[in-house]
Amino acid sequence: MGGERASGDRTRLPRHVAIIMDGNGRWAEARQLPRLAGHREGAESVRDVVRAARQIGLEAITLYAFSSQNWARPIDEVTGLMELLRDYLLTERAEIMENGIRLRAIGDIDKLPPLVREPLDELMAVSNDNRGMVLTLALSYGGRESIAAAARSAALLVASGQLDVADLDGERFGRMLPTWDLPPLDLVIRTSGELRISNFLLWEAAYAELYFSTSLWPDFRRADLYAALDAYGSRERRYGLTGAQIESGGDLAP
Repeated sequence: MGGERASGDRTRLPRHVAIIMDGNGRWAEARQLPRLAGHREGAESVRDVVRAARQIGLEAITLYAFSSQNWARPIDEVTGLMELLRDYLLTERAEIMENGIRLRAIGDIDKLPPLVREPLDELMAVSNDNRGMVLTLALSYGGRESIAAAARSAALLVASGQLDVADLDGERFGRMLPTWDLPPLDLVIRTSGELRISNFLLWEAAYAELYFSTSLWPDFRRADLYAALDAYGSRERRYGLTGAQIESGGDLAP
């Protein structure tokens, strides 16, 4: 797989790719470096992968940047992660705006410290009218927590008489999730060789293809992204149908 591919078979590209960026700590420990060094190198992978995703024509990319459970990590590591996130928002602001990228965030972002929340809010606001790729950062995010919040919203609507419980189907419930305005999730990539999705986009991943890379996140760059996209393009997506139904033109809507 070449390292510089400006475009590909657009008909086989996923619309929405999500990435579980795992392995920063192990990358640093293998080099006898502080864990924060792994996170810092991982930020370089973010820059390269996001740039490649935009160049190849993805509509949306969602990055699992900080989970709800990550708050339990050592305070110095959490503080360092927040500072790296702030640095990313500040240093990438110009490129995000110049390339028409719209920045979003999902998760309990009220928990983020002001040093992150202020540049995050500002960049989301100024990029809101951009019509290029959508970059979503999952921050203080958990899939179960997201579903629970949507369930609470639905319960309130039912209790107030604004929603008949009989009308609460999967499509209506999905519109209560913070990802409701993104394209359907097509591909979930996880790095570091772990074979799980770790409470990430649980509802949204129902029909997504899964791709597991053995590369640690700091080593994962655009060539690795292209390999994942090529693997996706070679798969047959059935959405519960049979191969014969797909060949006859069956409805593939998830």
